[in-house]
Amino acid sequence: MDKLLIEGGVALKGEISISGAKNAALPLLCAALLTREPVSFSNVPDLNDIATMLKLLAQMGVRVGRAGDQVTLDASALTNPVAPYEMVKTMRASILVLGPLLARCGEARVSLPGGCAIGARPVDQHIKGLHAMGAEIAVEQGYVHAKSLRLKGARLFTDMVTVTGTENLMMAACLADGETVIENAAREPEVVDLANCLVAMGAQISGAGTDVIRIRGIERLNGCEYRIMPDRIETGTYLCAAAATGGDICLRGTSAAYLDAVIDKLMDAGCEIETTRDSIRLKAPVRLNAVSIRTSPYPAFPTDMQAQFMALNAVAEGAAVIRETIFENRFMHAVELIRLGADIRIDGNTAVVRGVAGLDGATVMATDLRASASLVVAGLVAKGETLIERIYHLDRGYERLEQKLAALGAKVRRVK
Repeated sequence: MDKLLIEGGVALKGEISISGAKNAALPLLCAALLTREPVSFSNVPDLNDIATMLKLLAQMGVRVGRAGDQVTLDASALTNPVAPYEMVKTMRASILVLGPLLARCGEARVSLPGGCAIGARPVDQHIKGLHAMGAEIAVEQGYVHAKSLRLKGARLFTDMVTVTGTENLMMAACLADGETVIENAAREPEVVDLANCLVAMGAQISGAGTDVIRIRGIERLNGCEYRIMPDRIETGTYLCAAAATGGDICLRGTSAAYLDAVIDKLMDAGCEIETTRDSIRLKAPVRLNAVSIRTSPYPAFPTDMQAQFMALNAVAEGAAVIRETIFENRFMHAVELIRLGADIRIDGNTAVVRGVAGLDGATVMATDLRASASLVVAGLVAKGETLIERIYHLDRGYERLEQKLAALGAKVRRVK
């Protein structure tokens, strides 16, 4: 199993390009199930989760072509509307095939998904919404089995804001009979990216980016060519790494428009930030100021950046309070940061981080995708060598991480 060895203490400097967004790419790939015509995507990141999704689609009968960051999907011969446990046990996003398969084939059998161990992320909102659209749904032997001759438009209200739930129901509604209204919809940029692609395929969607999305169902969708948005969490992670190390970096192929809450907190920490339409430059102060955060659904501070800010605060001046309101088990990285010398106290969903003068390298273990990123940020700061185990989590969400860090001057290498 691969590990990551980091020799810390080097300020990141230079320029790199940001990859396409994993959390946008996964639902977009599933959207290809809705049409018999080929769909071509560009800016697709080379990640383990993407490879898993492409294998899943291929076993359903989808013809998959990949060249670099280009992926072409042809679902005209879709024959097997099943997502087996063996293929989806490591990836929660697999549930995103449920809505498209049901809308296109009239039936779907999808294993309850796995993924990072960061708390319960139930699929009941997906099931509730599809049932309201007329689907017969049973959960048996670990699978969601759904049937419907044709889904009917309906007014849907989710009990909680759910990104994948919004995306699943939006895709299913594109081929439903009549209008579907999703209330309390997720507003994330990835939801908007999916809506924009579906509109390019001929769907009639309005309100994406607000908490009420309206979809007028049509008989069929077309193919299209579509470029996936940049990864805002990868962007934020490199900004945090540069800030924590006292660096000066420029990120290309990305936008601050998706990261208002993160940019504001980095500026509060003392960073100088300059932005253009497709780039962000950050210059860090000699020492950061501690910044408190509270995670909430977009456009508030993203839960996927909480761990990286905990690492940043670990070496900042002063104390910060971090409140996690999205997932109930997302402070597992705190124990590993403490191994590096961080001063962190946990009480339920609240962490108090008191900045220390420096961290010391040690062997640590990644517990989920973003926890892994926080350990990388801490390792880049720590004196001596930090060895991060179980980095397969990183490979699920960060494309060419060690190469990009090395391009910024970091001393980092993968250990087999």
